[in-house]
Amino acid sequence: MPDALIVGATGLVGRAVIERFGSTPVTVLARRDVDGLAPHHNQLIAPTDRWPETIAAEKPAVLICCLGTTIRQAGSQEAFRAVDHDLVLAAASAAKSAGTPHMILVSSVGAAAKSGNFYLRTKGQTEDDLRALGFDRLDLIRPGLLRGDRPGPQRLGEGIATIAAPLTDALLHGAFRRYRSISGDTVAAAIVALARRGGSGVHIHENDDIRALAD
Repeated sequence: MPDALIVGATGLVGRAVIERFGSTPVTVLARRDVDGLAPHHNQLIAPTDRWPETIAAEKPAVLICCLGTTIRQAGSQEAFRAVDHDLVLAAASAAKSAGTPHMILVSSVGAAAKSGNFYLRTKGQTEDDLRALGFDRLDLIRPGLLRGDRPGPQRLGEGIATIAAPLTDALLHGAFRRYRSISGDTVAAAIVALARRGGSGVHIHENDDIRALAD
């Protein structure tokens, strides 16, 4: 397994990724202690403005980015973009400059740089800017609604959507299957499988592909 560094490790998917690595040591970069982190993992604590230099010093073989917030949590569109675009790009640029050949990003289904939706437009612009960095291999994970136990208070809209997911998912067929909900653990399993892969190019993974990778 190549040396992997994870940012965004305190969220639903990030925590699941760490669990999925099992006994394989990984490096976790966060702003605060990650609760319950096993002692065989390497934890680095730093403010986000020092993340680029920290990543550059580590020179990981794989950068796994599970960073993500919401406009409501961030407080404004500008604050949201500062995390989901600017911080992601800062981490990625540092890794690429240090020689990291492979990056895996958790993005979103529907991400598109020309989307009329600010959230999806930001996600799409982030993807495009990562492509421009020229990693040997770039894996873009585009899950739909993420199911699982999230840290922090329950988001009302997501709580309702999760309850309705079994019915909603059953109605989504064909090209719309990509919008089906998916568990954070399934996404994490796919990420760990991809971290073990070589190869090159830009690869987009949506619902069915994520599930196949996780098997």
